[in-house]
Amino acid sequence: MTVEPQSTEAPAPSPVPAASTAPDASSAPVAQAGAAGGAPPSHPAAGSAVSTRLPWYRWVLESLRAAVFMAPRTGAAAPTPAQLISAMVVSWGLVVLGEWWAAVAVGPVEFNAQAWLGQHWLSLALLGAAWWAMWPVQKQAPGPAGALAGGVPAWLLLSSLAVLPWVIPLLLIPASDEASAGMPAWQDRLAWTLPELLLGLSAIAVILCSYAVLVRLTARFVRSRWRTAVFALCLVAGTAVQLGLGVEPTWKPVVDAQAAADAADAEGQDPQPAGVPLSQSVFEGQQLMLEAYTQDLTPERPGVVDVYGLVFAPYAGEEVFRRESTMVSDLLQDRFDADGRVLHLLNHAETADTHLWATPENLRSAVDALAVTMDREQDVLVVYMTSHGARNHQLAAAHPPLQVDPMTPELLRHMLDDAGVRHRVIAISACYSGGWVDTLATPSTLIMTAADATHTSYGCGTRSELTFFGRAVFDEQLRSTYSFTEAFQKAVPIIAQREVEAGKADGFSNPQMRVGAEIDPVLKALAQRLASEAAMPAPMQRPGGKGLVAQTPMAHRAVQLR
Repeated sequence: MTVEPQSTEAPAPSPVPAASTAPDASSAPVAQAGAAGGAPPSHPAAGSAVSTRLPWYRWVLESLRAAVFMAPRTGAAAPTPAQLISAMVVSWGLVVLGEWWAAVAVGPVEFNAQAWLGQHWLSLALLGAAWWAMWPVQKQAPGPAGALAGGVPAWLLLSSLAVLPWVIPLLLIPASDEASAGMPAWQDRLAWTLPELLLGLSAIAVILCSYAVLVRLTARFVRSRWRTAVFALCLVAGTAVQLGLGVEPTWKPVVDAQAAADAADAEGQDPQPAGVPLSQSVFEGQQLMLEAYTQDLTPERPGVVDVYGLVFAPYAGEEVFRRESTMVSDLLQDRFDADGRVLHLLNHAETADTHLWATPENLRSAVDALAVTMDREQDVLVVYMTSHGARNHQLAAAHPPLQVDPMTPELLRHMLDDAGVRHRVIAISACYSGGWVDTLATPSTLIMTAADATHTSYGCGTRSELTFFGRAVFDEQLRSTYSFTEAFQKAVPIIAQREVEAGKADGFSNPQMRVGAEIDPVLKALAQRLASEAAMPAPMQRPGGKGLVAQTPMAHRAVQLR
């Protein structure tokens, strides 16, 4: 977490004695001013203006003393407006630069001004709390040696610079750690590796030290234990609230369609997606489509582990993603007894009236709709995503002229956790998709990806019927087995051979799979049930179902829904 320059708080420490009886260079002018006005040395008379000024380098040196828990020797000095503004600019600039250095290590980024400004509500609140805590001492007699009397401006300047030696190393940690590309979710902290655990503990220790610096510095200005304690509580409470609301990064990863498609350029695809025709009927149809999907979902069966599916293809510029997502949707319904239990979200210029748009907002709504219909503790949700992937592990989304945000593993994890879906099978067919594994892994999740975190996958160009991963795992192996693990294991050497034959330039894609201990027996039992049922005569097809919803143009269904 970034500690902003204004953020300052302190459990009230005891006053620090003066380092020596002789005044130093910073306190000498203050003593002379006090003698002239009848006030004690190093403090202004009550109600008088503080005229003492220190050069810029002295403020920097005294801030460094505060950073190592030593008493700043500024006495009653207050910074000039230019010194205060320059200190704030330096502090904010270094923090923003450090955040950029950490973020750019995993991919291109752009400045998120809205997020940066939004982070400062806590800083402004703490600035107000500091003013409240220091108000009484402004009219009191000078405090003991070591107490500071420069007011809020001096506190703001010193605190802004004093935290930098602690904050900057914290921001630089991800830049030297490859795990920053896909740190495990907080819910999976017990599954962290030892280096990740040590990294997390180090970050917490650095944050606590920076807070301690602020608290001790504030106490020297406040000179009141209970007011310092209130200020410290404001810091803790404000931090908790900000963490609860979520902290949007100052530097936002950039995933544009062209950059995300670079890995597949050699395959000859057209990177410019065809535009979706926009009209009032299209927008009205999209608004009604999720309701139609939800109403037509087949309910779960008590005592039976049902399979529900969610297929997501957000990149409209490639026919291969439309074909592959349709293939997976049909496969789940035909092979995994999921007829009427699969939602297919697709971005394509020709499917605006038959398929819900593949956007993060619609994905969340679809997850919630499936969670309401299925048995969240017993049934299995299969999520399949196919698109271009970027090095920062975001899934490219494009559906011009609509603006569609890319998908991230963190966003998908939050959606599934919020919906309460326990058993998950997640397949990500995209370049660099191995970066999704750590974030999505749980004891009750099987996650498979088309590549590891540092390699491209293959087969997403215009000359490909399906991606190499989707073809080998789903269109071939899962047509002869009901085991996801068996299908993946058999598909990997086939993918490797085909990539060599196709002349893949950057090496083996190295597909990844991680199987949680809790979902493994569930999937084995499911495979056995499906295999035994497949050996029996096929029952009559159930009328209705999601298949009819997907194949009926939305313009006609909208009339029926009204």
